Amino acid sequence: MSAKGSAIKEVIKVAEEAKAQVVDIRFTDLFGTWQHFSIPVNEFTEELFKNGIGFDGSSIRGFQQIHESDMLLLPDPSTTFMDPVLDISTLAIICDIYDPVTLEPYSRDPRYVARKANNYMQQSGIADLSYWGPEAEFFIFDDVRYESTPYSSYYAIDSREGWWNSGEDLGPNPGGQIQAKRGYFPVPPVDTLQDVRSDMMLTLQAAGIPVEAHHHEVASAGQSEIDLRYDTLVNTSDNLLKYKYLVRMVARRHGLTATFMPKPLFEDNGSGMHLHTSLWKNGKNVFYDKSGYAQLSETALYYIGGLLKHAPALLALAAPTTNSYRRLVPGFEAPVNLAYSKRNRSAICRLPTFSKSEKATRVEFRAPDPTCNPYLACAALLMAGLDGIENQIDPGEPMDKDLYDLPPEELANVPQVPGTLAEVLDELENNHDFLLKGDVFTPDLIETYIGYKRENEVDAVRLRTHPHEFSLYFDS
Repeated sequence: MSAKGSAIKEVIKVAEEAKAQVVDIRFTDLFGTWQHFSIPVNEFTEELFKNGIGFDGSSIRGFQQIHESDMLLLPDPSTTFMDPVLDISTLAIICDIYDPVTLEPYSRDPRYVARKANNYMQQSGIADLSYWGPEAEFFIFDDVRYESTPYSSYYAIDSREGWWNSGEDLGPNPGGQIQAKRGYFPVPPVDTLQDVRSDMMLTLQAAGIPVEAHHHEVASAGQSEIDLRYDTLVNTSDNLLKYKYLVRMVARRHGLTATFMPKPLFEDNGSGMHLHTSLWKNGKNVFYDKSGYAQLSETALYYIGGLLKHAPALLALAAPTTNSYRRLVPGFEAPVNLAYSKRNRSAICRLPTFSKSEKATRVEFRAPDPTCNPYLACAALLMAGLDGIENQIDPGEPMDKDLYDLPPEELANVPQVPGTLAEVLDELENNHDFLLKGDVFTPDLIETYIGYKRENEVDAVRLRTHPHEFSLYFDS
C-alpha cells in the first residue's frame, strides 16, 4: 500500500475513533479567505480521496467564469484536525483544487502556488527546506458597526479597554483603560483579555497548531498577538488560515469580535504580520555564518537583496488592501524603509539578535499584514529571495540607526515602499518575471489578481465619498 493510501485509511480511522458526525471540506480562494461546505461522515470514504468532490468555481472570487465553472476538490489527508470550536463533532480537512477535465492542479489554487515555490527552491539546489515564522496581530473589540451606501458611510468600534472610554458611564466604569500606544505587555486588570487569549492559545493547540506565546500588543482597545511556531511554507500557510478562523470563533464565544484589518484605529498602532524566514540544506541553515554581519551568510545577504529589490511588487501580495496603506505610512510605526539592519524595527528587513545559535538565524520581513493570502505572500517572498541569490543582488550596507529620525538629507537616500494599493499593483504588473520562474505563479493568476483588486478595492474606495471629507469640505 502506498504512503498516501495508508494516510487515507488512518484519517478515516481517526474520524471514526473521534466519533465525528460531520466532515468539513475547506479550501482557499485567490485572496486568502477560507471557503467550506460539509458532508456527513458516512460520505468520508477512500473514494472521496480518489475521485474528489465538485464545486462551482464561478461562485468563488478570482476563480472560474460561468461557462467553465465545474471544479474539483481533492482532500489532503495530512491536513485533518478535529474542529475544537464547533458544537457538533466535526473533522475538518483542507483540499487542493483540480480541473475536472484535465485532472491537472488548478493554476489559481493558492496552495498549489506555495507547493510549486517550494519545489522551485529545491530544484534550484539552493535549499531543500524553508521555515516560516509568522507574527499575525489582531484587534479584539466589544462592538463594531459599519455601513457604506450611496448616501451614508460610517464605522464605529468600541472596546472597554479603549482610552476613549475612560470618562464614560459603563455601569460602572472600572478605569484603567489603555492609552494609545501603551498596550505592550501590561498585566491584568489593565490587560482585560488575558483569559480570552489563553482560550485562543489552548484552542489552537487543540487543533494541532504549536503556539510559542501570546500577549497584548502596543495599541489600545484589545490589540493582541499569538505567535505560532515556525514550520514549512505550506504548513505555515495552512496554520495561518486555521489561526484566523479559530481566533475569530473564540472571540465570538466570549461575546467579542476579532479583526485582522491592519488599521482599524486612527492614531494608534496597526496590525502587521512580520514573517521570519530561513533556508536550510542538508540539515544546515544556509543563512548562518558565525563571522558575518548579524551572523548572516553571503547567501542570506543576497536573499535580502532580492527582497529589497522586489519589495514594491511584493507588497501587492503581502500588504494587499487599501487599509494596509493606512499602516504603511512614513514616520509612524510601520516599516516602510527599504533597508536591512540587526535589531532595528524601523527597517523593512530586521535581523533578530536574541540568540547566537545557527537555528535562530533568520531574516524578518516586516511589511506584510494578516489580510494577505499566506500561500501567495510566502511563495512570492521566497521567489524574490531566491532571485536575489541567483543574481547575487547586493543589498547595500546595513542601516543601524533609527530611520524615522534621520536628517532629511540622509532620509532622501533611503528608498521607501509605495504608499497606496494602486501603486503596488502597478509595481506587480510591471515587475513579476521573478514570480513566473518554474511556472510558480502564472500570468493568468497575476492578471486576475490585479484586475480584481483594481476594480473591487482600489476603485471601490477611490470613488466613494469619505466621511472625513464632510469635516474638511462641507462648509467650503
